[in-house]
Amino acid sequence: MSTTSSPLAWARGTIDTLWREVVKFGIIGALAFVIDVGLMNVLRHTVLEDKPTTAKVVSASVATVFSWLGNRQWTFRHRRNRSAPHEFTLFVVTNVAALVIGAGAIAFSHYGLGLTTLIADNIANVFGIGLGTLFRFWAYRRFVFAKELEDASDKNNPNNAVSARSNSNRP
Repeated sequence: MSTTSSPLAWARGTIDTLWREVVKFGIIGALAFVIDVGLMNVLRHTVLEDKPTTAKVVSASVATVFSWLGNRQWTFRHRRNRSAPHEFTLFVVTNVAALVIGAGAIAFSHYGLGLTTLIADNIANVFGIGLGTLFRFWAYRRFVFAKELEDASDKNNPNNAVSARSNSNRP
């Protein structure tokens, strides 16, 4: 590989790695979204009919456990560098912050604006999930699954993004 193509190869490898993470994160997130919204509606129609915020907390908690397993085992498996309990703790802290964003959107809409219909709660829920998702992706990469893709001694080597991509099948 020539010196002039090295930055291009590094950029391609970095973008490829980021793209793969975004797609996998999106798939896990879409499944967690179905769990979250579906369970919130089941709870809102049954045992927590008058407690939409509590329904959201319960549904988001179930979706969080699913999401951690999916992201740990698939999306960010090449970034794991902590013990499972430590990583899960960071994951939960991140998701509690995202849960506050989501529950806050519902609470603001339902109690602050007086929009108390199921459709209004769902619109606020989707909005809160969207904001929480942006926060989660950033926080997962920054704090939870924060292992650098290259060795510290080779930090300036432009071929590391390509090497990291080829090593992404390791657990």
